Amino acid sequence: MKCTLQKLVFSLLFCIAFFAVKAGKVYDFSGTCQQAYKEITSLRLANGEKLIAQAKAENPDNLIPYFLSSYIDFFVLFFNEDPAELKIREPHFDDYLNLLDDGPASSPFYNYCRAVVLIQAACVEIKFGKRWAAGWDFRKAFGLIKDNRKKFPPFVPNNMLYGPMQVVAGTIPDGYKWIAGLFGIKGSINNGMALMQSVINSNDGFARLFANEAAFYYCYVSFYIQNQPGRVFQFIKQKNFDLENNHLMAYMAANLAVNNKLNEFARNVIENRNMSPVYMQTPVWNFELAYVQMRHLELADAAKNFEYFLSHFKGKFYVKDACEKLSWCYYLMGNTTAANNARQMVLKRGNTDTDADKEAYKNAGSGKWPNPLLLKARVLNDGGYNQQAITLLRTKALNNFTDATDKLEYTYRTGRIYDDMNYDDSAVKYYQAAISLGINRTEYYASRAALQIGMIYEKQGNRPLAIQYYQKCLSMQNHDYKDSMDQKAKSGIARCSGG
Repeated sequence: MKCTLQKLVFSLLFCIAFFAVKAGKVYDFSGTCQQAYKEITSLRLANGEKLIAQAKAENPDNLIPYFLSSYIDFFVLFFNEDPAELKIREPHFDDYLNLLDDGPASSPFYNYCRAVVLIQAACVEIKFGKRWAAGWDFRKAFGLIKDNRKKFPPFVPNNMLYGPMQVVAGTIPDGYKWIAGLFGIKGSINNGMALMQSVINSNDGFARLFANEAAFYYCYVSFYIQNQPGRVFQFIKQKNFDLENNHLMAYMAANLAVNNKLNEFARNVIENRNMSPVYMQTPVWNFELAYVQMRHLELADAAKNFEYFLSHFKGKFYVKDACEKLSWCYYLMGNTTAANNARQMVLKRGNTDTDADKEAYKNAGSGKWPNPLLLKARVLNDGGYNQQAITLLRTKALNNFTDATDKLEYTYRTGRIYDDMNYDDSAVKYYQAAISLGINRTEYYASRAALQIGMIYEKQGNRPLAIQYYQKCLSMQNHDYKDSMDQKAKSGIARCSGG
């Protein structure tokens, strides 16, 4: 009896001590924490670490410094994909979650901070091939933010996170719908975009603090899901982001410009960013600059930057793609030996998790090199140098090509250049010819042609015809870039149908 009483007293004292400790913890986004957040999200990580240490000293019970440390681990792992860093930093995410769990549940930051850490962990897990773990972490984060919005409706950061999650969940390709169903995740593109827009336009104090992060999500989602690159770059110019001293925003602007054929804009951002060593060092900059140079046919310089990326990058995403582009540079320079060596690297290095890497691997395995003229036209068009590209193609006609793949690419590429030059009628004509030539082939040209026609008709306000071509894109099977094409087509249908 005495022993039982002692145990009871001990348990009681333990509980009192536990809750007393927990009650002392706070989520205080103090001035020092705000400055640390700004440094970290500018990718001045060492400065951020110093400010985190200062914030801990100022208030040892403040949990926000641990939340901010998660950003540092995330950026290092996401951009550089170093397996050695993964061993050190990945366990930190669980540590942060345990620490953040000690805070008061009465604070809107209780669920919010844990959701952010889970999303960061999920993104890292995807980079390192842990898709199942990433799915579960995304589901947990989705649930936490969903609950947080119910408990704390006025808390604006909820919408910054829940908005893009809604959009992503609303565009999951059919092949992955079973995962969404299993995880109980439902999304809506329109609702998600509205939530992000509300954060962008808010004058709330936290909305101003998180303005760059909110803009980062908004730009990527608007660019890739909403298919509104023009609006994105208008937004970037309107907001006048510090693309020199904020490397995260500079990366966003350069990366989106590279993928929107704004080659000189991308070059300007990359070459004029602050080169101080205080910023996180990453070979991703060399990768982006190599693309810019290749697309202007500055082949020797591009090759050097692709080589630098491949010798310094520790990860696997876009490695096969970089090897292929390096092989193209040497191929167009007439260096057959170096081109073949780079192509062998495509087969040996990296992985095939991205569509670009899949295509690179397939091309290298085929043993066939692209037609030099079509390849030059492609890279020029990808850089936005459309007049030079179409001038090259006009030196040939369809019957000049004997290979079926070359005929298909010539037809598609001509349509794509006319599309970029806003010659809609000519673009649709060539796209339709590309669909006829390639509808039963594994190259992506026919599917992409249908997608582009859908975009043209959507731009013209002919939604029924746009939906028809988006559905045609979806109906094509067993082609390159299937998942990403389907996601874009589904997004188009959702936009046109108000879904």
